[in-house]
Amino acid sequence: MSFHVTPEQLTAYMSDCTLCPRNCHVNRSAGEIGFCGQTSEITAARAALHYWEEPCISGTCGSGAVFFSGCNLQCVFCQNHNIALGKDGRIVSLERLSEIFIGLQERGAANINLVTGSHFIPQIAQALELAKSAGLSIPVVYNTGSYEKVSSLKLLDGLVDIYLPDLKYQSAALSSAYSHAADYFTVAVDAIAEMFRQVGTPVFDNQTGLMKRGIIVRHLLLPGQSADSKHILRYLHEAYGNDVYVSIMNQYTPLPHVASLPELNRTITDTEYEKILAFADRIGIENGFMQEGGTAQESFIPEFNGEGL
Repeated sequence: MSFHVTPEQLTAYMSDCTLCPRNCHVNRSAGEIGFCGQTSEITAARAALHYWEEPCISGTCGSGAVFFSGCNLQCVFCQNHNIALGKDGRIVSLERLSEIFIGLQERGAANINLVTGSHFIPQIAQALELAKSAGLSIPVVYNTGSYEKVSSLKLLDGLVDIYLPDLKYQSAALSSAYSHAADYFTVAVDAIAEMFRQVGTPVFDNQTGLMKRGIIVRHLLLPGQSADSKHILRYLHEAYGNDVYVSIMNQYTPLPHVASLPELNRTITDTEYEKILAFADRIGIENGFMQEGGTAQESFIPEFNGEGL
């Protein structure tokens, strides 16, 4: 079959890796690792039905979430800390990854949900094409922190139906302090523009309410950073109006590894969250999701024990 990414191209990508804005230039094929912490071997920590995404993603049957190991942001407050650092995970072959996608479809998954796969984009593209040739027909969701190169995202054009990007910060000071990426906002907004070019305005299944195509931009509130959150929401509304959905999240959970950062060592207050929701309403955001109370707890963070791999 004809791949979006040929084996020769995959070798080139991995032997001098510049897939993401870190531009590490390491030879991942030879076992070298860059910022993401991963070699060229696909590593994942969990593949299972996941029920805690937005309602139009999880539905009642669950989203078929594949959590990849490693990350090109490694935010200091990360809720999936161990897999972001590459501490949890198992090596999965290209063929096995395609089989996992098919298996999740057979279990009734609403979609295939690729979580933090930036550093494996060429391999993911190949595995998706294998799976589609074997009968994969449910939507594919790409779930990302948005620190992505447009050139890399183009490898997924025609393979991904729904993008689920974060827009974490507008402030370069915050993105530098918490995600080691002063250029985060400029990179992320270009990435989201490319995602929008690929999938366009939202399309839903009239019977199930599930999203079939489109973008949901997520913004996780951080303690004490309401001003930055307002900048993010205003940008999204001015850039896209109601052509994208916005998910305003209050689930930030202060895990033990942020104890040394007192400003991050608390949850979001009800008042903080209510004020941001009121702001979103005031500026005209209509297509959005909010979270009910009780999401800021570790029970909402799945176990990364190799299930489904």
